[in-house]
Amino acid sequence: MNILFAGTPDFAVPALKLLFEEHAILGVFTQPDRRSGRGKKITPPPVKVAAQELGLEVHQPSSLKDQAALIESIKPDVMIVVAYGMLLPQSILDIPKHGCINIHASLLPRWRGAAPIHRAIEAGDTESGVSIMRMELGLDTGPVYQMLKTPIAIDDTTTSLHDRLAQLGAKGVCETLRQINQNPSLIPTPQNDELACYAKKILKTEANIDWSLSATEIQQKIRAFIPFPVAQCHHNDTRIRVWRASVADGQKMGDEIGKVISVSDEGAIIQCGKGSLLLQELQRDGSKALSWREFANGYQIGAADTLA
Repeated sequence: MNILFAGTPDFAVPALKLLFEEHAILGVFTQPDRRSGRGKKITPPPVKVAAQELGLEVHQPSSLKDQAALIESIKPDVMIVVAYGMLLPQSILDIPKHGCINIHASLLPRWRGAAPIHRAIEAGDTESGVSIMRMELGLDTGPVYQMLKTPIAIDDTTTSLHDRLAQLGAKGVCETLRQINQNPSLIPTPQNDELACYAKKILKTEANIDWSLSATEIQQKIRAFIPFPVAQCHHNDTRIRVWRASVADGQKMGDEIGKVISVSDEGAIIQCGKGSLLLQELQRDGSKALSWREFANGYQIGAADTLA
């Protein structure tokens, strides 16, 4: 099948590579190069790097408003879209013979929107997956060809779930294209809009830990905010990022929210609004993330201290 691919971040790379093995990719659309990192160096998006390694033609328009004629001239059978970061106008959605097919990192209609992986972990979902859907103008509202599921483990972070879903998405979209090849009139299943919920964009301001929440809720947020924005708190004037923590079942309850109940070789136990949390991997500004024992060798948090 002749494919036009559109994608930008790491999440889209496995799909691009697997599609390249099985189909003819006529071109790749991706976001323009942008400044990133501490040095604000101009950096190409991961999909551009992968596409150039495969010898594919790359297009990086800042807008799709005037790209319909180009896409029409490419004559794709289908356009595969994976975390591209731009909305496709109807003029482009109508061009490919088999439409535009998207890999979305949730079990639609749950978690439509920008941050489905983060929000699934934050909400305490026990299952996630990818939806292979035919695109329409609405935000992730299109009918679904198939869904591939995976459990969310108690220690899954956005990083680990992201990587697993990227591989599932690549597998799923290739299987969908095989099904369409065998049955060009294949009809995807409409979503139930009444079950929809929205995965809003992650903001840096969400990183601040609210100790009045339950230990379970805080632990879910910590996992959801890895690798960005990383949950954080303050000990006196020192900012501390939390990279790993677990619910401290059966620990003695303190009276003050955010208070350090006890400290051991395993970590610091903090009083939450409900239950307590064991902090296990921490990071100070100017340092790297360290296990509790390594962290405690260079910085002291004592019992009866308070974290804000």
